Amino acid sequence: MPKLKTKSGAKKRFKLTATGKIKAGVAGKRHRLISHSSKYIRQNRGTKVMTEADAKIIRIFLPYGL
Repeated sequence: MPKLKTKSGAKKRFKLTATGKIKAGVAGKRHRLISHSSKYIRQNRGTKVMTEADAKIIRIFLPYGL
């Protein structure tokens, strides 16, 4: 069987946690922040663990993990 290729966009955007969950940076933090509330900016700091529905799709893009 041939090797499966990893999606290069996915390997740049996602990391695996020690328990196998997928974490990613939060969207909506690059520009236009003046129109967002301080609470929105504060709560979206750092990274978030992806939901299981999203993680199922991302795992297809990362056949061998990271």
